[in-house]
Amino acid sequence: MFSAKQRTQQIETLSNYEFDVLVIGGGITGAGIALDAASRGMSVALIEMQDFAAGTSSRSTKLVHGGLRYLKQFEVKLVAEVGREREIVYENAAHVTEPQGMLLPFHKGGTFGPFSTSLGLRAYDFLAGVKKEERRTMLKPEEALQKEPLLLKEGLLGGGFYVEYRTDDARLTLEALKKAAELGAVCLNYTKATGFHYRNKKVAGVHAFDAVRGGTFQIDAKIVVNAAGPWVDEVRGRDAKEAGKQLRLTKGSHIVVSQKAFPLRQAVYFDTPDKRMIFAIPRDTKVYVGTTDTFYEADPVEPEVTKADVDYLIQAVAHMFPSVRLAPSDIESTWAGVRPLIFEEGKDPSEISRRDEIWESSNGLISIAGGKLTGYRKMAETIVDKVAKRLRKETGKEYREGSTKQLPLSGGDFGGSKNFARFVHQTALSAEQFGLSAEDGRMIAQFFGTNAGKVFGIYQAMQEENPYGLPKELAAIVRFAIEEEMTLTPSDFFVRRTGDLYFHIDDVLKYMVAVLDFMSDELGYTEAQKGHYKNELIGHIKQATRFGKGVLQ
Repeated sequence: MFSAKQRTQQIETLSNYEFDVLVIGGGITGAGIALDAASRGMSVALIEMQDFAAGTSSRSTKLVHGGLRYLKQFEVKLVAEVGREREIVYENAAHVTEPQGMLLPFHKGGTFGPFSTSLGLRAYDFLAGVKKEERRTMLKPEEALQKEPLLLKEGLLGGGFYVEYRTDDARLTLEALKKAAELGAVCLNYTKATGFHYRNKKVAGVHAFDAVRGGTFQIDAKIVVNAAGPWVDEVRGRDAKEAGKQLRLTKGSHIVVSQKAFPLRQAVYFDTPDKRMIFAIPRDTKVYVGTTDTFYEADPVEPEVTKADVDYLIQAVAHMFPSVRLAPSDIESTWAGVRPLIFEEGKDPSEISRRDEIWESSNGLISIAGGKLTGYRKMAETIVDKVAKRLRKETGKEYREGSTKQLPLSGGDFGGSKNFARFVHQTALSAEQFGLSAEDGRMIAQFFGTNAGKVFGIYQAMQEENPYGLPKELAAIVRFAIEEEMTLTPSDFFVRRTGDLYFHIDDVLKYMVAVLDFMSDELGYTEAQKGHYKNELIGHIKQATRFGKGVLQ
């Protein structure tokens, strides 16, 4: 039940059943909670007011990383916990996560020096339990320049080389949700919790609004968990008006340029003149740079990258890579994400802890905020331990212990990272039986993991060679996204199911009308819906590209 074509049935199920736990929020935190709870045998519902991962969970720096910089703030426990989680996330979803060698250069007068870098990376290896082949190595200046010749040479003292993990944050969220659905969770996007209802003065569910067809319905649950990210305080405000810690939102902006403009060959984590740390990461034929860190007060639904953000990142690149002269016209796309951090008086955005925090209201609403993408599984385990304890007390029912540490996400059933390359190779060869080329098969296998066979089957069943003017393999992927990934709009597809808005903008422009027509017929859009979804996608394109190409006027 993770098909956009089954929305009516899903709403009926949500309306006619009392769940053990209802999760509000379909980002990575909510997805992790739903998965953990479902894996223990709980009945689980999850609702998201936008598309899944539409908030912070599609707008991060797209790294499953251990937070090396938090060692500077002496957050040893945080570094140890999320550092160890990196490996777990990777092993459970190697098709959406991959090791990324990272160069940390140090210069005379910079944030890091040879001693502090060596000590920090060694402590990082120890705290995070880094496997032997991925432990840090220290580089001399000439070795650092061999890794990345574009580095600032003046004052270069060397570098540290270590491993992070690059991911597609939105797809990681989707694969967690799909696995939760496989285990029985009922998850629905475009469904907003507008208020709570109570039994014996305790939260017993929500009133929900269906943003697709209109209308409200009630969802009953023994326990409700608020994992709404930047909207956690807003959701809490609909329950008890109680004092306590609050969120402080900060914004992180990113820019994407072609490798022709920035021919970076090595991912680099570097410091800026104002002592912040920035990532520059090659991806496909692009390089993305981020992130800024500023307080954010506006609507978190569509945080905008400002000219000041762009100027800051361009200047940061110019400082560390002097031969690279980026201009706003080089920027192909941008994105900004909002971090829901726990308010700390008097601290700058970069100084606020990334620790998560859990609240429980007098009415029984459990809320969680803060934390990092990397730690989502552990945060979920902590929350569901709390939920299981309460259910045991209230109903007498026992549930299994958490088991997500070794639970592959959807598409990850190939036996861990060591088997992934062999799986991709074999699947690419088998694609020819379905009429696909081995190269297309390889790309689909790398992207969808063990769900690639479903895409192959859809491709084989399609009669037309170019349905709606789309390449047949792309049409098969769109249909898979609708039927298996609850994709309702072209924006869902191009922004969160594929990431093409950020990294393949030309494909979005080429196929946007055809994808809209295809999805309209598949899902039965009204004329009003079709026009709305078209304008929505155009708005996303304009926002992402307004500093560079300005591809749509």
